[in-house]
Amino acid sequence: MNAVTNLTFDQIQVGDTVSLQHTVTRDEVELLALVSGEVNAFGPAWGDAEGASLAPEPRCEAVSAEALVHSLLKRRLPGPGTTILGHALRYSGQVATGDVLQAAITVQARQAPDTLVIACRVQRGEDCLLSGEVTVRTPAQALTVDERDASSVVLRRHDVFGRFFRACEALPPARCAVVHPCDADSLMGAIEAARHGLIEPVLVGPRAKIEAVARAVGIDLSPYRLVETEHSHAAADAAVALARSGEVQSLMKGSLHTDELMGAVVAANGLRTARRVSHVFVMDVPAYPRMLLVTDAAINIAPTVRDKRDIVQNAIDLAQVLGVACPKVAILAAVETVNPDMPATIDAAMLCKMADRGQITGGLVDGPLAFDNAVSLEAARTKHIVSPVAGQADILVVPNLEAGNMVAKQLQYLAGADSAGIVLGARVPIVLTSRADSVRTRLASAAVMQLLAHHQMAPKPSA
Repeated sequence: MNAVTNLTFDQIQVGDTVSLQHTVTRDEVELLALVSGEVNAFGPAWGDAEGASLAPEPRCEAVSAEALVHSLLKRRLPGPGTTILGHALRYSGQVATGDVLQAAITVQARQAPDTLVIACRVQRGEDCLLSGEVTVRTPAQALTVDERDASSVVLRRHDVFGRFFRACEALPPARCAVVHPCDADSLMGAIEAARHGLIEPVLVGPRAKIEAVARAVGIDLSPYRLVETEHSHAAADAAVALARSGEVQSLMKGSLHTDELMGAVVAANGLRTARRVSHVFVMDVPAYPRMLLVTDAAINIAPTVRDKRDIVQNAIDLAQVLGVACPKVAILAAVETVNPDMPATIDAAMLCKMADRGQITGGLVDGPLAFDNAVSLEAARTKHIVSPVAGQADILVVPNLEAGNMVAKQLQYLAGADSAGIVLGARVPIVLTSRADSVRTRLASAAVMQLLAHHQMAPKPSA
């Protein structure tokens, strides 16, 4: 951090000048265009990562150059404490990524007791993008502040969930048993998914509780089927029975504990298949150029390598349903080399050999890979890792539930990721909702479930 000291009116003279040079970044152009409403500036760049690479560089109007003038006024002359009273500026042209801009301000007049008229100019080479005057009130007193680095801005260029919603538009709603929706969040989430055409809900639980919640939040339950049960355990059993009989194509967790629902699912008369049941977070991470799947962060506490084989296969199958033809799977560990003292690296090596022998199919599997090597091409190159997966993983397979939960939560709360959650490996897909989920997250989880449910019902090609 650098200390910045302002100038008061008495310290400034006509003719005082400051300037700066700045190279424009893509994020700056996109953010300024977005704020100003230049929606046509982006073209396909707001689509998927593949389309974005073919898009022209985004542009915004020269009015964006005013930000450099404000930076000079607020940081340099007069500096911190300056108040902008008005301006008369003229703009010409557009600003694009990579442009080198030269901004300068010069004191043109002093108006006692505290006002300055300052001439402003921003150029790109010989082209003048901005010119004119700004009137400011100088700081009332001398002030020195720490100048921190500018905050970084990350824009979401690939709307993963938007693609899901568009893919669901042509599909009929999936019949879904909503298990024990006895609080406002779970009931409203299910009804909102129904309003968007994602599910046809069957509400399973104590009628009196569900109806009381509906009255409290103003929901009309008359369009929806309600299967009455005595309590949450009975609701889980009844929902599983509906799925076994084919009356519903999916399940959605309400206000009961996850282990109550999953206990009914994996029971002898439940919805088990030959596969291990596992959970996948489907994540839209703003700083990552593709959809990212994280597994398992919610079901399997300490999976064996046999369990991980199913966890990997479940995630590959899901990625294919969501449009990734050959997903790249990174088996995570703390290091990228096999170490007999680190079980996660041994499991990773075994899983890779399973993929080589056809025990895991449909994706490219590599590991062990540390997190940075899995998601950063630069990190992988620095460590001389040669791999078709490193730096561009579609799926992150974590060593255990604790690691997975930390990875997913850090991406959500520190990287601004949106996440949808789905349980795989049972006869029907299962949505596990959380009270902390936003409406968009709940809808995205329902959309993933709808896509999976219809994929599972689709006739399979004969051998």
